[in-house]
Amino acid sequence: MELAPLPVLSPVLPELILAIGALVLLMIGVFKGERGTALVTSLSVVVVVIAGLALLFMTPDGVTFSGAFVLDPFARFMKVLSLIGAGFAILMSADYARRESFDRFEYPVLIVIATLGMMLMISASDLISLYLGLELQSLALYVVTAINRDSEKSSEAGLKYFVLGALSSGILLYGASLVYGFTGHTDFAGIAAALSGGPASVGLVFGIVFVIAGIAFKVSAVPFHMWTPDVYEGAPTPVTAFLAAAPKAAAMAMFVRVLAGAFGPAVADWQQVITFVALASMLLGAFAAIGQRNIKRLMAYSSIGHMGFALVGLAAGTQAGVQGVIVYMAIYVAMTLGVFAVILFMRRRGSAVEEISDLAGLSRTHPVIAFIFAMLMFSLAGIPPLAGFFAKFYVFLAAIEAHLYMLSIVGVLSSVVGAFYYLRLVKVMYFDEPAGAFEPMSGSLRVVLGLSGAFVILYVVFAGPLGQAAAAAAKTFF
Repeated sequence: MELAPLPVLSPVLPELILAIGALVLLMIGVFKGERGTALVTSLSVVVVVIAGLALLFMTPDGVTFSGAFVLDPFARFMKVLSLIGAGFAILMSADYARRESFDRFEYPVLIVIATLGMMLMISASDLISLYLGLELQSLALYVVTAINRDSEKSSEAGLKYFVLGALSSGILLYGASLVYGFTGHTDFAGIAAALSGGPASVGLVFGIVFVIAGIAFKVSAVPFHMWTPDVYEGAPTPVTAFLAAAPKAAAMAMFVRVLAGAFGPAVADWQQVITFVALASMLLGAFAAIGQRNIKRLMAYSSIGHMGFALVGLAAGTQAGVQGVIVYMAIYVAMTLGVFAVILFMRRRGSAVEEISDLAGLSRTHPVIAFIFAMLMFSLAGIPPLAGFFAKFYVFLAAIEAHLYMLSIVGVLSSVVGAFYYLRLVKVMYFDEPAGAFEPMSGSLRVVLGLSGAFVILYVVFAGPLGQAAAAAAKTFF
């Protein structure tokens, strides 16, 4: 009997670095105990950086594991984005975890494992490998959400996230089983070939809808958003920063690969579903955030709205639309990390504060931080010439070119409504009486905020190279 040939491992070099690194870090933590937490945290950032450098300079494009894993320009771009989000999230968490007494070595290890799941998910070219990557990411995220065992809110957030996440995984699996049953394939190329043969059957359309529903939960798109505000508020703030950045980019990459790749020939069947989800997400994100008083809950509704804007590009079903989604997610990750650097900085008299009113008078107590934060708010609102304006411009332009005029009009109106609560934060910082100075910002948070602010304010400098990289990535599917 002939043995099956060993799979080519060169395209999975970054994933191997993360997997081996996570195991080594776990052993260091086990043998050194809590004394090794700082070392494990530092080494986790090093592992993520090494994986990123290997991805950029040492890993060739290719397909392996019998077609279940693919590394192409799209996967490379989105993986770099996820690694940036994960690395900065670990960097921002060290000081906060120590002050809040949940600095355990397991935390950075779980972040590395979740990042490994994201990388596998982004490169998945088969429904089975996609599910394995998704669950590897999700199980680690459930644990880090509840990592602060002394906090009732953190435990509640972890439980809610786990229960609803398990439900979404079941929905995704049911959809995948329907797709397999009606096409006879789990690999994306086989599914696309089966869909090219003619109109999709009713059962296959149901399968596509269930798969979309399962993935929509991961990007917290309406109507699968119900976990987001409670989890964002209840989870420790560094965990919320991570949840809001890297997993969102990875889940959106999965959305693009499944719809533009596997279900590309059935664009007429899924375009209406994505259009509805985008419309509902933009509207709920715009209106539900207006009454929020907790800044983390506000950012939860903001993220729901921004996922709706990103899905506008996907709804177009064109190369320009996919390029818009890629650019949008890159800018969104940069803005989100900067905003959460400021939220982590909000400490007064030894304890973290989260109310919007606590930002009162920040321009007089910390003028530089207030200015960068105001620029981030203007960018989130989509005001030119900041990065957020270009993010929305690309997706709306793609939607207009695809004749989705109503989607574009509702998106612009939602953006105007959403600008209200972003500008309210600026008003609180610049025009309300100071509520008292915060404690000094740590060096790691200064680095993150500075880089985020520079990217958002000087986006016109980065727009050319980023746009070219996004265009090359989008060509993968067209």
